[in-house]
Amino acid sequence: MFARSTRSALAVALQAVLAVSLLTAPSAYAQAARPHNVIIFVADGLRSGIVDDQTAPTMAAIRREGVDFHNSHSLYPTVTTPNASAIATGHALGDTGDFGNTIWVGAPTSSDTPSFLAGLENDEVLGGMNQRYGANYLNETSLLAAARAGGFSTAAIGKLGPTAIQDVTARDGVGTIIIDDNTGFPGGIPLAPDVAKAIKAIGLDPRAEDRGLNGDPGDNIRSGVHVANVQQQNWFVAVAAKVLLPRFKAADKPFVLVFWSRDPDGTQHFNGDSLNTLTPGINGETSLAGIKNADDDLSQLREALKTLGLDTTTDIVVTADHGFSVSAKQSATSGAAKLSYRDVQPGFLPRGFLALDLAKALKQPLFEGNGLPIEWKTGLHPRSDAQMIGPSARRPTLAIAANGGSDLIYLFGSKQKALAATVVKALLAEDYLGGIFVNDALGPIPGTLPMSAVGLQGAALTPAPSLIVGFRSFSTGCANPEVCAAEVADTEYQQGQGIHGSFSRADTHNFMAAIGPDFKTGFVDPAPVSNADWAPTLRVLLHLDTPSKGALNGRVMSESLKDGAMVEFTARTLRSAPAAKGFTTVLNEQSAGGEHYFDAAGAPGRVVGLKP
Repeated sequence: MFARSTRSALAVALQAVLAVSLLTAPSAYAQAARPHNVIIFVADGLRSGIVDDQTAPTMAAIRREGVDFHNSHSLYPTVTTPNASAIATGHALGDTGDFGNTIWVGAPTSSDTPSFLAGLENDEVLGGMNQRYGANYLNETSLLAAARAGGFSTAAIGKLGPTAIQDVTARDGVGTIIIDDNTGFPGGIPLAPDVAKAIKAIGLDPRAEDRGLNGDPGDNIRSGVHVANVQQQNWFVAVAAKVLLPRFKAADKPFVLVFWSRDPDGTQHFNGDSLNTLTPGINGETSLAGIKNADDDLSQLREALKTLGLDTTTDIVVTADHGFSVSAKQSATSGAAKLSYRDVQPGFLPRGFLALDLAKALKQPLFEGNGLPIEWKTGLHPRSDAQMIGPSARRPTLAIAANGGSDLIYLFGSKQKALAATVVKALLAEDYLGGIFVNDALGPIPGTLPMSAVGLQGAALTPAPSLIVGFRSFSTGCANPEVCAAEVADTEYQQGQGIHGSFSRADTHNFMAAIGPDFKTGFVDPAPVSNADWAPTLRVLLHLDTPSKGALNGRVMSESLKDGAMVEFTARTLRSAPAAKGFTTVLNEQSAGGEHYFDAAGAPGRVVGLKP
């Protein structure tokens, strides 16, 4: 997926030579007087194995007629904003510092969210992150920012959070056009008056359409939805096809457009096909409608390109930030599952179960991320994805950022090594544990692997977690476990609704494909690739020279480009030292072009797709 914390000088040199050779080779893209246009279409939460001519005919056709990145990877943790940062910059999370949708920052980043942990799917929070971390919290120049500086027309449209991350320093509405859920509303990134006027001219309100998921999100989680997110995405795709693409054509400059589709992620999360049961889970008709909804949007963008005469000069790359699984809520060992809650199915794990179990193990009070106490002994559980444990909210012993199939734990104080060992010991007793990664600074702990082994320690400005806990996953019984996996998840979603974030192959195996004048046709790429490889590859095609601060780069996917040579790749398995009772964290990884790619990790028998 990416290199470890220090890449070899040889690997860096080889990539430099490759980039130069691609730019000087006698190929169509190298000889062109001007670069081709690029559309990056992100189908949020799309599993590679679910795409076929019935579920997603447009994407299936692109994969068949262009490049099929068969051996594709999401970055871990397999949640949205970390992978958005990788797609944007071409760097692993150890460099971007975007370790989860929710991370510890130590101070509020928005007046509306007074928490010491930041939820990054929020425009105001992203602005606050930039203010806190040197005007660009990612600490790397994104592809879109480099293209904007290079004179390209640039825009990002779609889901709140990852859309703005594509050019996180563009917040004035003048340079890169940013359009997301908050466009036209307080807290949203400004929209240039001429763009708002053009949206009105096609008969749409310049304020973004609300998510069409039957009202309040809280109600959706409890009762589930039976419709895809068609209403909102119709608005997004109309603006992209009828306003942005004609605007780019009129400007007569090469352009880069990112379209971040909220579906199938949103519909899979909220689906009501399977409440409190694991089947059909995210394979019911509502979730399949969400996949088709994203596919229809991509089809409309392709049709708009053809109508405008831009189809032969535009590369289309399609990717998913992560795969998807079904949320499971059972545990025979968790004390949190044995308590009674008014809003939780009896015997099921509540939201914040990891924090509840650790607070009990450490015998310390529990707080929300904003400092409010959680009286868990009276049957209350956390109401957010941010918790703190310690003598007081101002002096926490540790903080937990819940991220679905994985949680981030941050330790504080002078005795972190001893505390880490205590936390690991408590976790090893839980049947919901999949695997554990520990910050290298804490030293080796039996049963765990170091975070550097999976690209999580680098040049990041944000605080790195002390431990990352991946939860157990398992198959619900279909022929291909990757498309019917379930995982224990620290989330508000109910059992049977969709979730992701684990280190299972169901969550790491995202969909990736490409088609256009710069890519091979009818090519199935057997080499490992990841979301961190898009930006390096597209920088070569767009003739952009962007310096890196960190060393955790992706690679140029040369084998997918016209006239590009195949890359060699290998696979291996890493194992931790065993803990008490033999618990071991195992990592399946591949290597190509000096970079590392991670298939699955955790204890044997506890993670879908893990090879012993």
